[in-house]
Amino acid sequence: MASWVLSECGLRPLPKIYPKPRIGQAFLNSSLSKLNIQRPNFGNGSASCLFNGTNNKERSWALKVSAPIRVPHIEEEIEELKRVRIGGEEFFDPGSPPPFKLSDIKNAIPKHCWVKDPWKSMSYVVRDVAVVLGLAAVAAYFNNWVVWPLYWLAQGTMFWALFVLGHDCGHGSFSNNHKLNSVVGHLLHSSILVPYHGWRISHRTHHQNHGHVENDESWHPLNEKTYNNLDVITKKLRFTLPFPMLAYPIYLWSRSPGKTGSHFNPSSGLFVPNERKDVITSTACWTAMVGLLVGLSFIMGPVQLLKLYGVPYLGFVIWLDLVTYLHHHGHEDKLPWYRGKEWSYLRGGLTTLDRDYGWINNIHHDIGTHVIHHLFPQIPHYNLIEATEAARPVLGKYYREPKRSGPIPFHLLGVLLESMRKDHYVSDTGDIIYYQTDPQTLKNR
Repeated sequence: MASWVLSECGLRPLPKIYPKPRIGQAFLNSSLSKLNIQRPNFGNGSASCLFNGTNNKERSWALKVSAPIRVPHIEEEIEELKRVRIGGEEFFDPGSPPPFKLSDIKNAIPKHCWVKDPWKSMSYVVRDVAVVLGLAAVAAYFNNWVVWPLYWLAQGTMFWALFVLGHDCGHGSFSNNHKLNSVVGHLLHSSILVPYHGWRISHRTHHQNHGHVENDESWHPLNEKTYNNLDVITKKLRFTLPFPMLAYPIYLWSRSPGKTGSHFNPSSGLFVPNERKDVITSTACWTAMVGLLVGLSFIMGPVQLLKLYGVPYLGFVIWLDLVTYLHHHGHEDKLPWYRGKEWSYLRGGLTTLDRDYGWINNIHHDIGTHVIHHLFPQIPHYNLIEATEAARPVLGKYYREPKRSGPIPFHLLGVLLESMRKDHYVSDTGDIIYYQTDPQTLKNR
């Protein structure tokens, strides 16, 4: 950048520009729009200084205004901003293409992390099912209002753990045996009213398009046009707790705002024709589970069934919505979403977040170790921590260290509230975009 001006007084240094450091793309955009070259004011074309002891008006200069020797290009301004050091660290733009490839991350992960052990996977299933049945037996035996709230919290968490194991079956990280994955996945997911294949296929779409504004499947942002077309009640429900944390059953039936289809309908646009048989199978299993619950309500009574199954099911739904939302939202620095040519599988996957759930990490099978899982869903859950540690030197600043949790992850409630308060929609245009806040929605909260 030019740092001298040519004036009637000779060469004089320009005042230095010290942009105030900020982190984030929004700052970069705003800063570039405000950058200009500051020039000293010498009056109406004549300077008040003396040159060699004589009045400068005696000198005949063709140029009567201050001007930089060389006008910098905007690209140079951008590069200067990126070189600004913040607290001793260089500026980092999370939306910039990473300097590494997906293969570089893969090569850093030890080979044994990719090995699937079906016996080990089944041991987790046996463990979780035993805990679920044991909790239900204890609650039914004591059947008092001191035990029930504790049971609901514990059992809701265990239903969520069952879902995570079925989730591994859907990814094929449970075992290399497709039939085993399908049988176990159906048993686990049907027991908590999730249509296994319907969910598996849409979840595959989510992984294949993570971080893409239009093509992502779950918890993707609304564009501004879709957001503005929502009625007041829908906006209120979408951004006011606890309603967003109860959305999963609705999503299974009708997907997210702006998308159409159902996880139960084999003719839905979610599926291609050769997947319809799988969807029918899963919908039949789901229907059988509903029939079993109806039968149990006649045997033990609807109130007892509600206490043993209904309330824990709601707890599971809250866990699922909370975890899946926070894996893609709520970082202290806004993270980019992509569309068009700027999106890639790697860049989209790098916008996901790891979370620490304290004591719950082991219970729900380290699902909080999410970045590597999103990039390589074939890795079994019991190897994700080791794989993440091996990949971190390659990921560098593109890996965001999760905040350490106490035994119970109460800190994540504050993160969730803040994201719901500010992350409303993204622009209809642009290929690298960030969440924006609707002042009216913020005011109505």
